[in-house]
Amino acid sequence: MKLKIHALGIVLASSAAPAFAQYGYSAPQQPPQATATAQQGQQPAQEQQNEPKIKPSPKALEAIVALQNAVRAKDWASVPEKLTAAQAVAKTKEDKYLIGIFQREAALGQHDNAALAAAVNAITTSGFALDAEKTSALFLDLGVQQFNANQLNEAAASFERAAQVNPRDPQPLEFLAQTKYKLGQKADSAAAYQRAIKALLAAGQKPQGSLYNNAVVAAYEGNSPLAVELARQWVAAYPSADSWRNAIAIYRNMTKPDVEGTLDLLRLMQATGALSQPADYNLYATAAADQSNFNEAKAVIDQGLAAKQIDAASPLFRDTIAGLKTKPIATEADLATAAKTATSGMALLRIGDRYYALGQYAKAVDLYRQSMGKPGVDANVANLHIGMALARAGDKAGAMTALNAVTGDRADIAKFWLLYVQGRA
Repeated sequence: MKLKIHALGIVLASSAAPAFAQYGYSAPQQPPQATATAQQGQQPAQEQQNEPKIKPSPKALEAIVALQNAVRAKDWASVPEKLTAAQAVAKTKEDKYLIGIFQREAALGQHDNAALAAAVNAITTSGFALDAEKTSALFLDLGVQQFNANQLNEAAASFERAAQVNPRDPQPLEFLAQTKYKLGQKADSAAAYQRAIKALLAAGQKPQGSLYNNAVVAAYEGNSPLAVELARQWVAAYPSADSWRNAIAIYRNMTKPDVEGTLDLLRLMQATGALSQPADYNLYATAAADQSNFNEAKAVIDQGLAAKQIDAASPLFRDTIAGLKTKPIATEADLATAAKTATSGMALLRIGDRYYALGQYAKAVDLYRQSMGKPGVDANVANLHIGMALARAGDKAGAMTALNAVTGDRADIAKFWLLYVQGRA
């Protein structure tokens, strides 16, 4: 009576199930769309041959062989009795490990997740040495089976265990995030996605754009404070008009910035080509007009019309466009005169904003710097605007210095502008 047993599974010609060193599985659904395909992978024969054999104790050998034969014959009715008999005579860690292997094979054959969980527990508590990767794979596979059976709480626990055993592997964390999302635990899902992203970055790998997207969706829907940071990470990794627009929209929706902050974010959308919807142009023009910056309000309307992204006859813009026709549009000469006669710091800062709207960034910076330290001028707003103007002028070093000096409630907006500056050549 002989068994050909090796460290990672059972080597028998009649094997009906793959060795468990490698797992194929049906991936959990990925929000917001499903991406699931069933796969199974056999362990390479050469790898099987190279692994050390396991010897059960003489007293347990017969019972283990009987259990093996019942499992391989798919004699499910007799498996419980033979499993109990084998467990009763098991003495060594090798005995317990081998019994767990056959126990797991029987559970998989019967699609019995409760029995599968017991088998995984038997294998991992047998005392037989398994490295972190293989132990994690056991819990990962268990979690997938549970997820596909809609046993979501059990699946989440299994994926968490897999992640704890092998924290460098991002896959259990991705599956945990997807499971938490399906459970409706969106904030927890976002936290798991963030852990997966960190694991990938620590391994020197760039997370896929879909991973960032799913993380941001989960965080935003879960009203998690991680949403803003994840959105910034998404933009940093995959800058595009779409990612910029979504990241800024998430920040605005979650923080409700004032008119000043809203304008500075819309200016960033303009700089990144993220102005794409009529509502964006309308908000930009309205916010600029609220600060009597009719130059900028008209300029953004003209931009939208030229790009054919807004309709001048639509109710959304008809009144705005008509109203702007009655407002004074300052020329450079007007601004130069106003700068000489300005009596307050805020007046200087607002004149700087009008130069910014005209694309006269050097003159805007000069006015912003003159406003610094004067009564009523928030140094963080002034530094932010200096950084914005220098960024648009192409002065990367100067822009970063100014933006890094921004603190307080403008700091998050400055961080978005820093991403824009850092992404420029």
